[in-house]
Amino acid sequence: MTAKSAAAAARATVYGYPRQGQGRELKKAIEGYWKGRVTSDALRATAAGLRRTNWLQLADAGIHEVPTGDFSYYDHVLDTTVMVGAIPARHRAAVDADALDGYFAMARGTQDVAPLEMTKWFDTNYHYLVPELGPDTVFTADSAKQVAEFEEARALGLTARPVLVGPVTYLLLAKAAPGVAADFDPLLLLDRLLPVYAEVLADLRAAGAEWVQVDEPALVQDRTPAELGAAERVYRDLGALTDRPRMLVASYFDRLGDALPVLAKAPVEGLALDFTEAAAANLDALAAVGGLPGKRLVAGVVNGRNVWVNDLETSLSVLGTLLGLADRVDVSASSSLLHVPLDAAAERDIEPQILRWLAFARQKTHEIVTLAKGLAHGTDAIAAELAANRADLASRANSPITHDPAVRARAAGVTEADARRSQPYDERTTAQRARLGLPLLPTTTIGSFPQTDELRTARADLRAGRVDSAGYEERVKAEIQQVIAFQEKAGLDVLVHGEAERNDMVQYFAEQLTGYLATQHGWVQSYGTRYVRPPVLAGDISRPEPMTVRWTTYAQSLTDRPVKGMLTGPVTMLAWSFVRDDQPLGDTARQVALALRDEVGDLEAAGTSVIQVDEPALRETLPLRTADRAAYLDWATEAFRLTTAGVRPDTQVHTHMCYAEFGDIVQAIDDLDTDVISLEAARSHMQVARELAAHGYPREAGPGVYDIHSPRVPSVGEAAELLRTGLKAISAGRLWVNPDCGLKTRGWPETRASLENLVAAARTVRGELSGS
Repeated sequence: MTAKSAAAAARATVYGYPRQGQGRELKKAIEGYWKGRVTSDALRATAAGLRRTNWLQLADAGIHEVPTGDFSYYDHVLDTTVMVGAIPARHRAAVDADALDGYFAMARGTQDVAPLEMTKWFDTNYHYLVPELGPDTVFTADSAKQVAEFEEARALGLTARPVLVGPVTYLLLAKAAPGVAADFDPLLLLDRLLPVYAEVLADLRAAGAEWVQVDEPALVQDRTPAELGAAERVYRDLGALTDRPRMLVASYFDRLGDALPVLAKAPVEGLALDFTEAAAANLDALAAVGGLPGKRLVAGVVNGRNVWVNDLETSLSVLGTLLGLADRVDVSASSSLLHVPLDAAAERDIEPQILRWLAFARQKTHEIVTLAKGLAHGTDAIAAELAANRADLASRANSPITHDPAVRARAAGVTEADARRSQPYDERTTAQRARLGLPLLPTTTIGSFPQTDELRTARADLRAGRVDSAGYEERVKAEIQQVIAFQEKAGLDVLVHGEAERNDMVQYFAEQLTGYLATQHGWVQSYGTRYVRPPVLAGDISRPEPMTVRWTTYAQSLTDRPVKGMLTGPVTMLAWSFVRDDQPLGDTARQVALALRDEVGDLEAAGTSVIQVDEPALRETLPLRTADRAAYLDWATEAFRLTTAGVRPDTQVHTHMCYAEFGDIVQAIDDLDTDVISLEAARSHMQVARELAAHGYPREAGPGVYDIHSPRVPSVGEAAELLRTGLKAISAGRLWVNPDCGLKTRGWPETRASLENLVAAARTVRGELSGS
């Protein structure tokens, strides 16, 4: 096919779409089902309605081929576990008794059975459920979900493309099941898994599928020759099948690198590549292999992970370069649109001029369609759209929001000494222990306590004017009093104020910093039914006034025990926002760090002796390619130290991280120079404690003993056993006792019981250590 005919054939598509609905209808239906207020039939009807709405919106916008199978009640990797029959033994009875309840049991656990481990999906803030595999795993095909959703779309008269998590990515994301040697390699199961995928492909072909999308994002990471060999074998063998749809192997989040030649020569009909941040690398690699003659190329030229309007002319230039490198060039986003909110048009509180800078999923869909039209019919066909786009880009570039000379001058004046504590850890810890007087195995929580319906109602009433600020503040004070009283009664050693006044750990701060925009409806799925509204980091950052001092000092006035000041760190403020793309991330991080440094100083001046600066996104934001990591960790760890380094030696600095693979960043954790770090460890069976020990981590650490993402209450014995496991890696003088993460999403009954058991477990193990 010539470049001209390839352009004429250009079509618009997307890899995936937000699941929740404009009003988060899916969240409400699922949580209603968990509480017994919604039947399973009603839940399924809600889900079917949302799928129908999504597909019809996409088709009406001009998307030629809609994705199916990307919808999920909880997580698409968990859906894949069901599809291939890899149900953990402890969940088989529940799944056999009721497939839907068993599915949720794998995700959330029950009082008697632990859930699957949860961690981050590559370098996003989306969490997936980790498959548990071992030598005895038997795979069986269950294509019912994939076939049914494809047939739903076909019944609407739509051209549909089923989406599957690819077998290589599935196995590379998996871990050894409990009781299996930790070094077990799930790729050893490839020969068992491939026939299952072959059966699913055959079922989809029988249902009428012409194409199937097979997602292999794991191939954009550094891969060994053996792993690349596995990918070569997978697509050689699946490609050789005669009873299958045509296959589009999709990659996203980064450059494909050494995997590109492997897939280019595989007997598959199409590849999807990221041409946003990875554009230059993927273009060069594609040219180096001689293009994709005879194949379909889906070009991800619209950023699927950020919310800024696309530069249409730049994208058209990239698309034009791609013509002639493939038999057919189609246009898409760089990844699933799962990672952005649904519709910017729903935002009523953002200035219209600024709103024009933003593109959520529906707006990105229109950008994709516009680009496909321009590629197929020339720029004259989209002249009006190009002119409007140029005006929007110029408006943003020239806005005073994006440039504050005072902020930039302060950031430019930072010195290396500004990011160093005044004394080394060995000297600081002596001063801190004398000031705090804590027992062996001190107990604490991560920060937030349950956000009750009453608190959410109070915030809504304040926004709506149904209650004045004085009435709202009295409600917050009452909640803080309850939280402090409970912690004292339960016997916790270092307390928190519970964050009753905070809507979200990033949004709360963003709303008080210059340069940020807050949305009202910009919900994005984090995990399961947990949705967040990432703020938009639009301009230079500063802190007009203290943000947390008032409530922290009020809580401290209620108790003689230390109350932690709670802040969100600079890297997480970037990672869990839609960050500006018009300057280096390190420059933005430094601005945020300086604003937070001012808050740390004010907390300390108000008498706060323990200050926690959470950085759960430090690992999440780690670049997928090893070659890119050193530069990121340099600015990320500097930003954290810049936030915290100005405190006195006897002020104890904590940080917290959760639900990530920490082994890759243990040196960076060390480089933060915190006094105490708390980490998720319950679902991963204290793996992080062993990783810290192997590194020789010299400071104090609290690997979690209570999994807060499950409704189950850990027993005293269970928590004590996890502590004993932790003590094998971390000495008693350096080990803290805490949950995995904040308690915002939990209810008060389970929170009370779990924390009381946590304190009892700490006392039990203290007694064992002292011989009493």
